[in-house]
Amino acid sequence: MSGYKVARLEEIEKLDDGRVPWRPVRHHFGITAFGVNAWTGESVGDRIINEHGEEGAEDGHEELYLVTTGRARFELDGESTDAPAGTMVFVQPGVKRTAFAEEAGTTIVAVGNAPGQPYEVLGWELWAPARHLYDAGDYAAAADKAKELVEANPDYPLPFYNLACCEALAGRKEDALEHLRHAVTRSDRLREFAKGDTDLDPIRDEPAFEELVG
Repeated sequence: MSGYKVARLEEIEKLDDGRVPWRPVRHHFGITAFGVNAWTGESVGDRIINEHGEEGAEDGHEELYLVTTGRARFELDGESTDAPAGTMVFVQPGVKRTAFAEEAGTTIVAVGNAPGQPYEVLGWELWAPARHLYDAGDYAAAADKAKELVEANPDYPLPFYNLACCEALAGRKEDALEHLRHAVTRSDRLREFAKGDTDLDPIRDEPAFEELVG
């Protein structure tokens, strides 16, 4: 078995969660040391990076963005920055960030992790096909789709967690508790998050929930 993999960006299948499509570079290569993904704005004016700030959390990420093709416009805490191909933009946690394509086909590669913490592979990328169902409030359909995702990718804890949330909201309490167990026994971070996640309110009074989350 070789110790390397090679792929062109277009060979990595796009994922779309209803916001901004991206290519899951980390998942494609099986990288476990850091997070890395790629976004492409197909048309001028397309949002390439969802607006977010990584604020309010101990595990907020530092992120480095590299514009590989085209030209992007970053908005960083309300300030606009021109970023032609070859530009690197480093953003610390707490800075609100987003980016738009100034040229068709603009691609940005992003690398990030929380400062001072080992990278934790959660598998957030795989949630994309079910997100639009969750956002629409169709929790039963979202749970069905999420179950397909965890069956195909059983090694990631976050898809199990999101599945449990959907099942709890859909009234499938026993299934929700079972899949929450899969998630929190693999990730202390998810265990902590579950303590305040309102999606899990339908199962919060169950004795098994207290045993899992504390």
